[in-house]
Amino acid sequence: MITASQVKELRERTGAGMMDCKKALGETDGDLDAAVDLLRKKGAASAEKKAGRIAAEGVVELAINPKASRGVILEVNCETDFVAKDESFQQFARDLADAVMEHDPADVDALNRVMLSSGQAVEAARQALIAKIGENIAVRRFEVVTGEAGQVAGYLHGSRIGVLICGTGSGDLGRDIAMHVAATRPVCISEADMPGDVLAREREIYSAQAAESGKSAEIVEKMVEGRVKKFLKENTLLGQPFVKDPDTSVGELLSKQGASISAMLRFEVGEGLEKRTDDFVAEVMAQAKAG
Repeated sequence: MITASQVKELRERTGAGMMDCKKALGETDGDLDAAVDLLRKKGAASAEKKAGRIAAEGVVELAINPKASRGVILEVNCETDFVAKDESFQQFARDLADAVMEHDPADVDALNRVMLSSGQAVEAARQALIAKIGENIAVRRFEVVTGEAGQVAGYLHGSRIGVLICGTGSGDLGRDIAMHVAATRPVCISEADMPGDVLAREREIYSAQAAESGKSAEIVEKMVEGRVKKFLKENTLLGQPFVKDPDTSVGELLSKQGASISAMLRFEVGEGLEKRTDDFVAEVMAQAKAG
């Protein structure tokens, strides 16, 4: 006979649902280890089935070492905002950021093979979490910045937007700049860093707009150059008005404090990913009919 204490222990070891645990213990004649293996196999199969489902919600997580000389920014995705708020999902993201900090994997594939402090590989932990939560979960991306001691700072806006910056300066300046980046979404740090294709596209658009004015070629050229300068000011970190003091640009603020920014990373959950467009009512009705 399967006891409640056996079910409880299996749930604690696997995170699986109560009925799944009871069924697994029944199929393995109460053998706890065999039940764990059975649930893991079922969890892997479940994860495989869910792998094609869109995961565009999730969290961004940061990790900065005690010397503030190295920082990690990471995005983990799930299917719904509800799961993004789940503590076990958020803990998984924190564990991954710590794993990147400790093991320095080259990419997501390498991270999936890293062993967590729990003794599980990242990929096994991901599949176990899918089995527990019931949604597709994807480790999407991470990046690392390094500098001298005290040069790395970060800011998390809730769990959806994260920023890491590296630069010289002191006090709260680094966090303030990271907060500014979270709010204003600059394309790059300086005008010299602006990608050529981005600038060419903007120039083409402005040229087409100015040409419709019917003005001379010389005036049109001046109009285009003026709009390009405005675009560069609005979309580069150094050119933007500082959010805490709009009368001062970030470049001027840094200059006054003898500081500079050498690296900037900004992640926002789901940017560039296809969003779910499921009709929830239709989905429930379809399940009801199938049942």
